[in-house]
Amino acid sequence: MRYWKLLFLVFFLYSVPLYAQNTTISSFSKAKKILKEQVYFDNKESFYCKAHFDENNGITLPQGFHTQKHKKRAYKLEWEHVVPAENFGRAFSEWREGHEKCIDRKGKAFKGRKCAEKVNQSFRFMQADLYNLYPSIGAVNALRSNYNYAELSDNLPNIFGSCSVKIDNKKIETPSYTKGAIARTYLYFDQEYPQYKMSSSMRKMMLA
Repeated sequence: MRYWKLLFLVFFLYSVPLYAQNTTISSFSKAKKILKEQVYFDNKESFYCKAHFDENNGITLPQGFHTQKHKKRAYKLEWEHVVPAENFGRAFSEWREGHEKCIDRKGKAFKGRKCAEKVNQSFRFMQADLYNLYPSIGAVNALRSNYNYAELSDNLPNIFGSCSVKIDNKKIETPSYTKGAIARTYLYFDQEYPQYKMSSSMRKMMLA
């Protein structure tokens, strides 16, 4: 299974006790390359919808999958932050307020993820943490946005057809086979990174 391979790989790369925070990989691009070439190389399947992907980041959609938005991204592999970058990124002043080094070519100041990535190494480590990155259909990644996970009504339709993903009121519920990995990822982030803290209600759900 790819999950134990991921645990072994991260242990090898970090050379620190298992589950310690990332202090080695500071490049988001490098993290995605490592995952694709060394973790998912023999099991090229997306996390939420079990769609096959190829060496060129192309996606073969599962039968019955459909989307009304981001249709072009439906055929592209993307890497999903299970704990959204915004959820931990807002702990950094560069994200919230900008920085003197965050000036574009036209002399205009910018903030947000781009500024935090440019200036703050701690943010880059969190952004590139292999434990928090999972392969996703691009359209699913787009519509998930930064929404928190929740248990939603059984009466809600699946937004992607045959893929059991529901979105309502900026909340998302994903297939049951993803929930254990999601919970472990959130609890790991909460334990290892002081910049990120879960709410008591989120912790209760993840422990459940």
